[in-house]
Amino acid sequence: MQPIAEIARRMGLNDSWVFPYGRYKAKISLDAIRDGDRPGKLVLVTGMTPTPAGEGKTTVTIGLTQALGRLGHRAMATLREPSLGPIFGIKGGGTGGGAARVVPEDEINVHFTGDAHAVASAHNLLAALADNAAQRGRIAGFSPANITWRRVVDMEDRALRSIVTGLGGTVNAPVRESGFDIVAASEIMAILALATGPDDLRRRLSATVVGFTSEGQPVTADDLQAVGSMMALLRDAIRPNLVQTQEGQPVLVHAGPFGNIAHGCNSVIADRLALSHSDYVVTEAGFGADLGFEKFMHIKARFNDLAPSAVVLVATVRAVKHHGGVRARDLNSPNTGAVSDGMSNVEHLVGVVRSFGLPVVVAINNFPTDTADEVSIVKEKAEAAGATAVVECSVFRDGGEGGIDLANAVLSACARAPHDVSYLYPVDARIEDKVLALARGVYGAMDVEWSADARRRLRTYEELGWGDLPVCMAKTNLSISHNPRLMGRPSGYTFRVTDVRASVGAGFIYPVSGAISTMPGLPGTPRTLDLNEDGRIVGV
Repeated sequence: MQPIAEIARRMGLNDSWVFPYGRYKAKISLDAIRDGDRPGKLVLVTGMTPTPAGEGKTTVTIGLTQALGRLGHRAMATLREPSLGPIFGIKGGGTGGGAARVVPEDEINVHFTGDAHAVASAHNLLAALADNAAQRGRIAGFSPANITWRRVVDMEDRALRSIVTGLGGTVNAPVRESGFDIVAASEIMAILALATGPDDLRRRLSATVVGFTSEGQPVTADDLQAVGSMMALLRDAIRPNLVQTQEGQPVLVHAGPFGNIAHGCNSVIADRLALSHSDYVVTEAGFGADLGFEKFMHIKARFNDLAPSAVVLVATVRAVKHHGGVRARDLNSPNTGAVSDGMSNVEHLVGVVRSFGLPVVVAINNFPTDTADEVSIVKEKAEAAGATAVVECSVFRDGGEGGIDLANAVLSACARAPHDVSYLYPVDARIEDKVLALARGVYGAMDVEWSADARRRLRTYEELGWGDLPVCMAKTNLSISHNPRLMGRPSGYTFRVTDVRASVGAGFIYPVSGAISTMPGLPGTPRTLDLNEDGRIVGV
């Protein structure tokens, strides 16, 4: 690793903008953002629908950045901050793998610069202030029973999903049902990721709804006079974090909103800063293109001038076979029939990206068990679906060198004439119409069915003036549909909305389809970390 001050100098950052956290990471002042002089082009990495086989979007994002650097371009990556909870779960760390990693990976994955702790502190302060105001009757009609704001903790702990709080009595909070979410699911985390600066952060925090009065009026953080204190707790968290790839390219790792109930992307601030100081910025959207890409476009890009110049859709032969009906334990065995069947998923998602008017490069993330015949099928079908290029890459094994062909394909896609982005629904469309547009255009559904409770809550939100907010669908990441068991390309079914909730501070409505847990649980054998003889964390 190179000293972070050297990485910052190569970016063209003034020393006064750099706040080191040790030798290999730093926070960057927002004064470094130069929107008026922005030479960079944005490349968005998304993927096919996730499978237990793994697709490697983060590894490809980092490897592509390294490859662009090897070709002589000023390249940067922007990534979400890993959540501490999944590090002990199935997923593990969030800094790539093999020869395409962001370092220092032990520090990034464990505590980093404390942003997640700052978000948790601000979130839980708001919870305490809401409880206090309701207990003391400071807002007319606002009782403890009307609080909707749950607390958060940055650890997977199923015991906290549904709890009873308070012991009752005159000096304690009354007994009521509540629960905890993981920090990545906090609306404050989504707000941090979407805020364009301190003023916008303050505005969004002010609008955050913590509950309702008995007459149905929203109670906000501003009503609780909580915003100033929350701003103080988030003072440093709003600054992006600078680290580096294994090959010395700068990487901004900042904010980590949940990919299910939020938009699953790094911060707007990080992208704007990176575009100010590089030729190409490679960023990633969480989960598959039906979730991360769509949300990036409708929630993040649309309102912040962040439309990508090209999109990379990551696929693997193993994941394609899984969508073709092959069980996880059999994915290493050749099966051209399953590859042919499973490609319906990739073909559909290539079409989704193209429907926005964007060029899409399909990256086949190589595994040692891939056969030439299987790879040939993926290439042929992806090209027929409209991909600008289909390229194999071996960045896990070879680092930047293994991504040269991918980088050249991306450069060619970016060099095309500027494109007009097409969105799937107008900003002022009704929420029901937005959901219908997504269901038909992205999820392959024929129609949408709303539960009675969801319709009733939706009417309330529209009466409160929230009907113009964009939609952030909360659904399974394991299928294009709302049913995690439907592989490949489901079509002709009815998409079911069971609930709808509002993240007014973050600026979106999230309809819920199916069972979405905001507090994951640990697996049967949780991951274990340790310290080696040099004091470094191992096991991430």
